Amino acid sequence: MRPLTMILCALLVAIQYPLWFGERGWREVWRLSGQLGEQQQANARVSSHNAGLEAELRDLAEGRQAVEERARYDLGMVGRGEVFVQINQAGESSGARIQTADSGR
Repeated sequence: MRPLTMILCALLVAIQYPLWFGERGWREVWRLSGQLGEQQQANARVSSHNAGLEAELRDLAEGRQAVEERARYDLGMVGRGEVFVQINQAGESSGARIQTADSGR
């Protein structure tokens, strides 16, 4: 009976080896699980960024307010009848710059 037990144990080990240490064994599953978690985090960051871009796109497509804000801050534009006042900080040249929409840029 002893040799039969040894043979069965050897077969059991031979069957289990690929499961634990083989090319598609548990080590591979654990490694892929780690990669999956990292990829899910990256996808969440990109998804959040995309949602912000979609909201900005919607604002630009639907409303005039977002376009005006971009023109004011990015391009320095002034609307009709508005007065633009720029006050320099201490240490810079003294005085203030005043610009109206009628006087141009």
